Amino acid sequence: MRRDAVRNRRRLLEAAGETLRTESGAVTMALVAEQADLSLATAYRYFPSVEELLKDYLLGVIVQLRNRSHDCPKTGTDLFEEVVREWARLVRSYGPAMVQIRSRTGFLTRLRANDEVITPVRDAWERPIRSVMRYLDVPDEHFDHALFLYNAMFDPREILDLVGTGLSEEAAISRLTSAYYGALQGWARA
Repeated sequence: MRRDAVRNRRRLLEAAGETLRTESGAVTMALVAEQADLSLATAYRYFPSVEELLKDYLLGVIVQLRNRSHDCPKTGTDLFEEVVREWARLVRSYGPAMVQIRSRTGFLTRLRANDEVITPVRDAWERPIRSVMRYLDVPDEHFDHALFLYNAMFDPREILDLVGTGLSEEAAISRLTSAYYGALQGWARA
């Protein structure tokens, strides 16, 4: 892409995040274009709909997590906890925006349908979750459900909610991680 095209696309994605954080109502392409200081026609040139723009925004956050997950040399619970800390950092930075663009379809349904957002989520978490499963002696056949449990327990809304109750981010993540380990073991035993 040309330099101006890269710049405009980046401005739209940044504006989408800012608009999601500051607007309580529905986010529109017009609001995002205005925030990016671009015309509505220019915004539509890069993204055919506001849904596509928001999906690309969310994918950008997930790619950051995936890169950290793939580059981390740790294993077992150390790997999982390192990636969880990165997830907490991303939630701190992008969480209010990510909360507004959650799907209405169930996680397992989207996972089995190879949803274009869930596939990179799986890619980001597969190595850390499988590493924890091996450490906890949870059979590999439970991977999809382990991913499901992660999605339910580490939802940005819930992390932000726990921190909002007065827990430090570190305490919230520590408790969620311990609960996740217990949930994995309980799922495998059931």
